[in-house]
Amino acid sequence: MPVRSAVLAAAAGAALFLPAAPAATAAPADTHLVTESVTVDRTGRVAADGTVTLSGTYRCTAAGGAVFVSSSVRQGDSSVRHGIGGTRAVCDGLEHRWVNTGTPSAEALKPGAAHVEATLMELRTTSGLPLPSFHALQGQDVTLVAG
Repeated sequence: MPVRSAVLAAAAGAALFLPAAPAATAAPADTHLVTESVTVDRTGRVAADGTVTLSGTYRCTAAGGAVFVSSSVRQGDSSVRHGIGGTRAVCDGLEHRWVNTGTPSAEALKPGAAHVEATLMELRTTSGLPLPSFHALQGQDVTLVAG
């Protein structure tokens, strides 16, 4: 199997485990103790063409593999989650901004209330196969605004 196909298969397999990721723990009172976290801004954007932009912050420490911030959104009573892009993360212990943009199926999302999940995930190579290792997960009710 070509390397590219193996990486794509591993990433697709990792997406299956996202609902099983552990919930993020509450932040300790002393923010100097926070080593890994991901947040979601309370406002996202949905353009006239259906393109959705979500954002927030992340912090992670040294990692052995590639680390990404992925995000998904659902709206209303639907159980369907729409994946909205992914951002490569820099794990240097500092807080960074992430912005993900994606266009789900036509007219899937519109301005209004929604729920976003952001995941900070590393692909660690074990026995030659990249497998997901979750650093942080955050769910947040947001408002999608036109723009």
